[in-house]
Amino acid sequence: MLLLLPPSQGKSPAPRRSRPVDLASLSRPGLTGARDHVLDALAAVSARADARDVLGVGASLAAEVERNTRVRTEPAADVTRVYTGVLFAAADLAGLRDPMSPTARRRARRHVVVLSGLWGALAPGDRVPAYRLSMGTDLPGAGPLAAFWRPHLQRELAPAADGLVVDCRSAEYAVAWRPARGAEDRHVTVRVLSSGAVVSHHAKHARGELVGHLLRRDGRVPGTPDALARAAAERWGREAVELVRSGRGWRLDVETGPVALR
Repeated sequence: MLLLLPPSQGKSPAPRRSRPVDLASLSRPGLTGARDHVLDALAAVSARADARDVLGVGASLAAEVERNTRVRTEPAADVTRVYTGVLFAAADLAGLRDPMSPTARRRARRHVVVLSGLWGALAPGDRVPAYRLSMGTDLPGAGPLAAFWRPHLQRELAPAADGLVVDCRSAEYAVAWRPARGAEDRHVTVRVLSSGAVVSHHAKHARGELVGHLLRRDGRVPGTPDALARAAAERWGREAVELVRSGRGWRLDVETGPVALR
């Protein structure tokens, strides 16, 4: 099983005395060369006068853009502590609110993949600094990042995608990698509804809850779309979960409105 997540826009800087990122220590070492290239491109762009325009951020984030120029020397921490957005808070991958058992922690390191415009793909246990860069950026020196990363991610993720793929990514990150033709039947995109209407912000929270549940629940991790739907029903109830065909793959609809169990 692969649990595909987007990174969070919100990031918490590591403690000042922490060591900087060590590219050689990150998971999926086949991405090291591409990571090195994007790191250099980001640092160069972030030093430019038009950096905020290129990166698509406002004046309030000027300090974060300036920090990009030091991304190789900034203190690094586990991605489960650097990423602090809604999805990661709900999943609680760091186990701050609901301590993770050794089994759940092993599951997280084995099954969770965070797609990133800067790092390509990360896993819990990888140590990175806080940074500002989205997958939707057309980065001078690298080009549109989704297109830049696509061949690298295909090479790295395809061998691991021979089982169930639970896709909790936003559209911006979903375009960077999709299962190859023939593997779509095990690809499940998670959609979140509230009283029958598709939601966006709350979807992050519900997807995070699903990830946390899949890692902490008893029994084996789901291996099929049907098994995933049954696992989700443990959290929200059968009437709140529906598995439907979507193209060549599947979509898991989770209703978090009045019919959902609390």
